[in-house]
Amino acid sequence: MMLTRLLPLALLATPLALASCGQDNDSSTDAAKLEIRLMDAPGDFRNVVLDVRQIEVHLKEETTPDGWQLLPFQAQTINVLDYVNGKSALLVSTDFEPGDLKEIRLLLGPDSYVIGRDGQRYDLKTPSGQTSGVKLKLDNTTLRERETFQLLLDFDVAKSIVERGNWKAGNDKKERYLLKPVIRVVTQELAGGLRGTVTPAAALPQVLAIRSAVTVPDTFSTAADAGGGYQFSGLPAGTYQVRIYPSTTAPSGQPAYKLAVRTGITVTNNQVTELGATSLN
Repeated sequence: MMLTRLLPLALLATPLALASCGQDNDSSTDAAKLEIRLMDAPGDFRNVVLDVRQIEVHLKEETTPDGWQLLPFQAQTINVLDYVNGKSALLVSTDFEPGDLKEIRLLLGPDSYVIGRDGQRYDLKTPSGQTSGVKLKLDNTTLRERETFQLLLDFDVAKSIVERGNWKAGNDKKERYLLKPVIRVVTQELAGGLRGTVTPAAALPQVLAIRSAVTVPDTFSTAADAGGGYQFSGLPAGTYQVRIYPSTTAPSGQPAYKLAVRTGITVTNNQVTELGATSLN
């Protein structure tokens, strides 16, 4: 699990219903503030709905089973495709005892599903999330007095939803997809951003940002919105190649859509790099 750090200004949040609690005693003035947000890397579905029942954090080493603490969160279903291109959903905001966090765990219920491009609903089977929960390790995560610490859970739809190899049209819709969550944890301190527009938006552009000047290249993905806009948040600083490609073909009689590649793009902490407009014609 890759741990990076997030800049608060990059989150144009649309809050979900949430339960937030503060400490009612005098010690609250020395408390830390913990926020947990969710955003998405898009996939090829109309809706991806997660049935999230509870959220916990682990305060002790992994081998200590009694270190889990339940967070104030209202169980709900969340369409993660509502939170792309810089938007995020606020799940938890609460006063918290300063100290180290070791893991975060999401407990999922049985009602997760997707709506496919065909308009059909397909239930998502969750092999482990309904029992032991989806656990994500946290490295060097320390809450300090009178400071806000933010965890962004970057859900990767394309990698998280797996089609069964032996499923065929006409089979039980409940058996088509498995949910095996792939979630990148982005924490507070990283401040890089990247945004731009693509024309024509009718090409349904997909966008990759690749940081290659590292031992293991980092690849981040998103999709342009209906107006052709896209945005990456919480990127590590560095030099990137941006690859923009169409996910559909041009109508008959119109110029073909082509792959566009932008190189030498610099991303800096505390700034959002503007790429401007890119054409796929």
